[in-house]
Amino acid sequence: MVQAVAFMDPATFAAIERLIRAARGDTHQSRYAANFLLAWWNAKDLGGFDLTDMWGVDEALSDDMVSVFRFVSRHNEYPSTYSFRSEFEELVRLWRPHLFEPADA
Repeated sequence: MVQAVAFMDPATFAAIERLIRAARGDTHQSRYAANFLLAWWNAKDLGGFDLTDMWGVDEALSDDMVSVFRFVSRHNEYPSTYSFRSEFEELVRLWRPHLFEPADA
């Protein structure tokens, strides 16, 4: 049996790439972009996303978030389905370093 390969339209893919690029920075916008993306990957363990944080990003990033939100709402798949696993792992290391600290520290 042939398994279907997940497909993402190029505009959404580009929006995710821009959000990842923003999330790699060290600004408030970076934090908001990271929180948004990590909430998609695992909100329970990595934290949710406060929709009012969208007020703290510029219009272009806000539009990217809306595009990704629309995509996520229509597809029951995680970002790793679309080859973003390493990028999201990087964001966890950058924005959730406490998850890598020893439990007895």
